[in-house]
Amino acid sequence: MIPTKTSIRHKIVFGYYALLAIIVGFSIITFLELKYIEEKVKFSGVIAELFDTTLEVRRFEKNFFLYHQQADFFENKQYVEKAIVLINSNLSGMLTVMPEADIALIRESLRQYQGLMGQYDSDVLEAWLEKKIRDKGKEIVTIAERTADTERKSIKVLLLTARQRIIFLMIGLAVMGVTIGQILSRIVVRPLKELGKSMAIIAEGGFNTIAIHSNDREIVSLTAAVNTMLKELELRQRHVMRTEKLAALGTLLAGVAHELNNPLSNISTSCQILLEEINDSDIAYKQELLGQIDEQTLRARNIIRSLLEFSREKAFTKEWCAVRGLLAETIQFTKGQIPTKVTISMSVAAELSILVDKQRMQQVFLNLLKNAIEAIADEGTITICARHRKAIDKVEDQNEIYNYLKYRGKCTLEDDTVDIEIADSGSGMPPEVAAKIFDPFFTTKDVGKGSGLGLSIVHEIIEEHNGCIAVDSKPGGGTRFFIRLPGRVDADGYTEAARPVA
Repeated sequence: MIPTKTSIRHKIVFGYYALLAIIVGFSIITFLELKYIEEKVKFSGVIAELFDTTLEVRRFEKNFFLYHQQADFFENKQYVEKAIVLINSNLSGMLTVMPEADIALIRESLRQYQGLMGQYDSDVLEAWLEKKIRDKGKEIVTIAERTADTERKSIKVLLLTARQRIIFLMIGLAVMGVTIGQILSRIVVRPLKELGKSMAIIAEGGFNTIAIHSNDREIVSLTAAVNTMLKELELRQRHVMRTEKLAALGTLLAGVAHELNNPLSNISTSCQILLEEINDSDIAYKQELLGQIDEQTLRARNIIRSLLEFSREKAFTKEWCAVRGLLAETIQFTKGQIPTKVTISMSVAAELSILVDKQRMQQVFLNLLKNAIEAIADEGTITICARHRKAIDKVEDQNEIYNYLKYRGKCTLEDDTVDIEIADSGSGMPPEVAAKIFDPFFTTKDVGKGSGLGLSIVHEIIEEHNGCIAVDSKPGGGTRFFIRLPGRVDADGYTEAARPVA
């Protein structure tokens, strides 16, 4: 089943309307509750008025029996009629606060009380009738007082219940608001956080396609756009690396032309001697000349082979290479650009090996050597040294330059390493320049004389090998590059690595 694409906007709108619906529902419930309380309060006034009316009935009854004034009699009569009217006009409301039997009883009591008062003659004192009237009046007041008290208690309970309900509704509203917010946060923010983590990986140099688990149209579109951008960046990076490699190849060709000149000159000289002395009977001398030709031909072939290995496009493949041999071969390629008064000295043990892609590591050494040569104005030295560092020698880092230099990236080497240092006696760099030399497109050269990508690619290649690179430079004090790579010590070493640097 094909998942339906949703939208962050729709989710936010849905959450907003859901919260709005909850608030409206809460408001309606609160309104109805308050409306009901308002009606109850209004009706409680009727009950209170009924109770007050019964009290007035008893007051004028008492005055009439004491003073026998007709005004008190008429007042008593009016209040009895008023009480009857109050009950009859609010009969439906009365049923909500008092039993039907009590309503019937108070109505009947009022009717009887009214009849008894009509029978009473103030000229003829009848004690039994007075007592009966008083008892009936007391009964009426008792019922009215009980009803008023019941109504007060009912309103009190109703107010308490309403307050509790409002508190619960507010708590529920808050909880539901937070819950909806959390759900929206997880739905909306989670893919954005995943995208942020992927961007952080991209910022560190990774170009892997990102995959965000979301069906939201915005996230899907953004992911597709980022993946398209990554593909373009990867293609452009390959193009840039190919351009830099071609630039390095130009340097190699200049060095190869210089290197090939010596063996070809030797071959030419030996051939001329053989042609001149072809009829000479000195076989041993002719064999020596032919041996020189063979040796110089082999030397030229090795130079061409190294050039072809460097220029050939191939997949990234690590192998154990002798550090000395790798450096010596790279130095050969730069001889055509080394000024007469610039010397290169190398102190590298033959048994040191590093696990690298030979072609890419030669590009690293070639770039660093080119920079060193260019940093020396007229006369100076370039020093190359390397040493083996065991994994257990962690304490040594306290006194090494790796302890305080800032890396671009993390150096997470836990096994044995080989530390390589390439130093020149050039003009050096100020700290603000040294801090940016690994940034892409940063260069101190004049326009048209450098792309600013050489050291950026060097840094990237070193990181591809799980290594790290740092620089230490001061104005007038030269520059030192430090490279740490996975390495080991080979007992036999490589025979080709033992060749001295000319």
